[in-house]
Amino acid sequence: SAERLWSLVGAVRYVTDAGLAGDFVECGVWRGGSVMAMAKELTSLGITDRRIWLYDTFAGMTEPTEFDIEAGTGVAATDMLASTDVGDGNNVWCVAGRADVEANVRSTGYPFEQFTFVEGDVAQTLQTSAPASIALLRLDTDWYESTRVGLEVLYPRLVPGGVCILDDYGHWQGARTAVDDYFAALGHRPYMHPIDYSGRVFIKSG
Repeated sequence: SAERLWSLVGAVRYVTDAGLAGDFVECGVWRGGSVMAMAKELTSLGITDRRIWLYDTFAGMTEPTEFDIEAGTGVAATDMLASTDVGDGNNVWCVAGRADVEANVRSTGYPFEQFTFVEGDVAQTLQTSAPASIALLRLDTDWYESTRVGLEVLYPRLVPGGVCILDDYGHWQGARTAVDDYFAALGHRPYMHPIDYSGRVFIKSG
C-alpha cells in the first residue's frame, strides 16, 4: 500500500537522521519494490555505504502451516495456494525470479555491491547467514514459521532505536501469532503503530 511505502521511506530517513549504525534487512522481497524504495531514499540522501540484505526463495511462497489463515476471510493459506497455479501471475504465490529482482534493484542506481542476496527458505538460511547489526528490519514473509524465525534470529541484532516493520500483522493470522508469541516470551511487548490495516511499525527501545 502507499501507506506502507511512505512508512518505509520515513523509517529510512529516521534511521539516517538518528545516525544509527547497522544494515537494512528485508525478509520476503517479492519483486524488490520495498528494497528499491530503501535504495532510492538512501541515494537521495547521498548515502551509498549502507548494506541491504534481501532474503527470499526467489521462487515463490514456502509451505504454509495450519496457523496461516487470512484474517479477513478465514481462508487457510494451503487452500488458497491449492486453488491457484504458480504460473497464473497472481499475487498469492509471490513469484519473482532472482534475475528480475537484481535488475529491479540495479535500476535504482544504488551501488549493487551493497546488496546481499540470500536465496532459500528464510527459516533455514537465517541460521547460517545474518548481519551482525541491523538498523532497519522489515519482515514480509506472510507465514508463521518464517516470521517466527525472522524475529528469533534478527530482532536481537536490531540496534536500540532501530526500526522494525511488520508487513503482514493484520492480514495473516500466522504472522500475527508469531509476533505475539515472540514478544510474550520476551516479556516486553513494544507499542506497534498501525500503518494501515495490516502493517505495523515500531522503534526498538534501549
